[in-house]
Amino acid sequence: MKDTVITVENLSKRYMIGRQHEKSDGLRHVLERMARAPIQMVKSRALPCRTQQVEFWALRNLNLEIKQGEMLGVIGRNGAGKSTLLKLLSRITEPTNGRIRLRGRVASLLEVGTGFHPELTGRENIFLNGSILGMTRAEIKSRFDEIVAFAEIDRFLDTPVKRYSSGMYVRLAFAVAAHLEPEILIVDEVLAVGDAEFQRKCLGKMENASNLQGRTVILVSHQMPTVQKLCKRCVLMDQGSIAYDGRTSDALERYTRKSANLCASGLSDRLDRKGAGQALITGLTMLDSSGRSVDEILTGKDLLIRLEYSVQPGVRLSNCVISLTILKDGRPIMLLASNLVDRNPLSLSGTGEAEFLVPELPLSGGRYHISTYLSSDKNSIQDWVDDASAIDVVDADYYGTGSLYPDGWQGSVVLVRHEFRNRNSA
Repeated sequence: MKDTVITVENLSKRYMIGRQHEKSDGLRHVLERMARAPIQMVKSRALPCRTQQVEFWALRNLNLEIKQGEMLGVIGRNGAGKSTLLKLLSRITEPTNGRIRLRGRVASLLEVGTGFHPELTGRENIFLNGSILGMTRAEIKSRFDEIVAFAEIDRFLDTPVKRYSSGMYVRLAFAVAAHLEPEILIVDEVLAVGDAEFQRKCLGKMENASNLQGRTVILVSHQMPTVQKLCKRCVLMDQGSIAYDGRTSDALERYTRKSANLCASGLSDRLDRKGAGQALITGLTMLDSSGRSVDEILTGKDLLIRLEYSVQPGVRLSNCVISLTILKDGRPIMLLASNLVDRNPLSLSGTGEAEFLVPELPLSGGRYHISTYLSSDKNSIQDWVDDASAIDVVDADYYGTGSLYPDGWQGSVVLVRHEFRNRNSA
């Protein structure tokens, strides 16, 4: 019988919105508060305190057991508590309530460059990161060549990592975490930064670590095909709790069904939105080139997305940004944003409509979900709704050649119009 290597009991994590981070959030936050304390004291005497403290529970009464050698998938919408859970398991932050019992060394890959010093070279960071993970210098040296070969950064090994691209960061970070053989490997969505070939290498490495070496792997990903391929067991999280824990196929079905139900409900009735709420996106309509409302469109056809918004009476918001994210299987495919295409400052008041025109829609066939976002001055989030709507894209002859893109690419590529020339001197 497999041994339990991770036990989570009544785990909760609370944040206070509208004030400084709690003391348990880490040494860096403690030092920041100490440095700011004199300034904050002067401000508090000069100005009346208008900050309202609001409790936000990122996790609440969560219980979980993970066996040795399991590869556990963790899925859920943005804000469900996935990353908070991983930070607690990695001991980056401390829980408000409950406890975690770990058996074995933990290596985590949560953000690009986590555990690296930007001024040190790739070579130096391998030894630094290995030491953080509890390895001796001899152990690191014995695996050094494997790490460098896997990361494919030998040419830049003695270059400071601050000059690395995000992809190089990820390659080196994953190579260190995977080759120093931790008993527990925790991987967040960060692998999405790497190219497709390197992602395949990483997924193969994780599969071998679990199946052949008996190591425990926890994988958070929005790429549902990846989760389904690698994980037999999956946890679906929702609003800081575990909504389902069981077979991966069942978890993915529940996740998809919930997203579909949310998209079917009216935006003005949604209670799961985030933000200050002075302005709300109250409606979203998709129209074809004839101005007809649609929920299905052909690849290559013009798509108009119309948003309705409402601002509280007497309120005028400045420097606003309205944006849409189009996602496939939880993975962002396309971003539409007012500030990317319009340099004029956007002010909002009362009610109104905003429109995004996507000419010759370059998406391959499949169902895509749309999230809405509205912010005001100084990046203050006013309204953020995941799964605000959905659109079905039907494959068509995008390139006008009488043929489609290769099989298996549906919903995974953005189509780009391009030209090809061949010059043969023979």
